[in-house]
Order: sequence, then C-alpha cells, then structure tokens
Amino acid sequence: MLRKVWAYFDEARTHYGRDWPIHYRLPEAERVAILEKLGVLAYAPLVYPHKPGMAAWLTEWVGEFAEATPGAVRTATLYAEPGVEDYLGAAVEAGARAVKVHVQVGGFDPRDPQLDPAWALLSEAAVPVVVHCGHGPIPGAHTGLDVFGEVLARHPRLTAVLAHAGMPDFTAAVDLVRRHPNVHLDTTMVGTPYAEEFAPLPADWPELLASIPGRVVLGTDFPNIPYPYARQLQAIAGWAEHPSLGDAFLRDVLHDAGARLLRL
Repeated sequence: MLRKVWAYFDEARTHYGRDWPIHYRLPEAERVAILEKLGVLAYAPLVYPHKPGMAAWLTEWVGEFAEATPGAVRTATLYAEPGVEDYLGAAVEAGARAVKVHVQVGGFDPRDPQLDPAWALLSEAAVPVVVHCGHGPIPGAHTGLDVFGEVLARHPRLTAVLAHAGMPDFTAAVDLVRRHPNVHLDTTMVGTPYAEEFAPLPADWPELLASIPGRVVLGTDFPNIPYPYARQLQAIAGWAEHPSLGDAFLRDVLHDAGARLLRL
C-alpha cells in the first residue's frame, strides 16, 4: 500500500502542479529508527482508505503495527459505508486512541448519515479524530471547513483535530476551534517553506494561536514529507518567538497537547 502511495507522489506534478519528493523513502525499520533517534517519545501512525472495504483491514493492520512497535500508539480509520460502527467500535474497544479521516482522499461526505453512529461513538469515547477536511493541497468533492462544521454542529462533543490547521483556510480553522471546545489544530506542513509557497500563513498567525491556548498539537506527516522533519519544528519554534506565545506554547505543542489527547 505504501509503495502505491509513493508512486502517487512520484506523479505529484500531475496531481498538485509541483514536485513532492518523499524525504524518508526508507524501509519501515529505518523509518522507526529515525523517529527514535529524533527523540520522538510517542506517535500515532495514521492510515486512511480511498474506497469502500479498505478501512477495516487498514485498522487491523495499524493495530498490529502499534502492538509490535514501541512508541507507536494504536489508531484506526473509517469510511462512510455500512458497518463502519462495527469495526470502529472494535478498534476503540481494543484500545485505539486516535482515528484518521481524510475527506479529500476518501471522497466521501463527512455528513453522510452512515457516519452518525461513528461520530457518536467517538464523541462518547472521547477518542480524537484527526480529520483532513480543508481544501489544501487540492480541494475534494466534500472538503471545506464549513462542511465539517456541520458535523461538529450535530456532534458538539466530538474531539477533533483539524489536519494541516485547515490549510489553506487558517483563519476559518481558528474560528472553528474557538466555537467548539474539543476541536484542535495540528501543525502538519504549516509554515514550512514548502507549504508557504502555496498556502502562506496570515500575518497575524501568532496572535491567532495565542487566542486558542492548549489547542494546537504537533503533526508532521512523517515519512511522506518533501523536506527534513526539522523543518516543521523550525516553523513552530519561529512562532514561539512571538511575545504572546513563548516556551510554554512550544512545550504544549511538542509534548503536552498530544499527551493529553492520546491520554499518555
């Protein structure tokens, strides 16, 4: 499956209009060793389907990976399909601490009534869902923060992490966080030189972050990133230099917020 993902990125100029060289195109054991060398204490391996019938076996695989890999936290994924609450419920019962949903890749509407039992289940269990629902890097049939905002309106207790901080609609993403007490942003690709070329941050980004204390969590998209891991950390450290943020913000993003969400 990962080979197919990498093959997709090899054609990134066709999909995205720009190259996307995978920086950590290495065997699994080497990728895991790099995270350990970087000092990553825990991480949530995220998987997601692009068609029906995939989510259950991806969830099974990532559970087995987490069980066998020190530092990896058990996760799950879902798709808008019959029986979604069954395999998702089994994963949560087995200890899944986060769920990944990719609206653009999956091509499904997160408001699909088939998903209501799944959103309700995650709300009740307080398991965070990392959801790629923004229009970046390219829009999908059902992307848009307004679309996922309707899901949050129906399930106000849902703990959600907006992947890529809602890229490119950063200000709207912060507004969604302000309106929903269990919604967070992740930092994946945000503010890196690569992303700034097509999704630049607003000038008041540090002030926006200061308005949502404790609601920003580290995300990197390792290993499928077109630059070294350190680029993301440098971007976050740059935000922390603003007087309204500082070291407390940096520690929360790099450690405390993720530890709280994953209940580590």
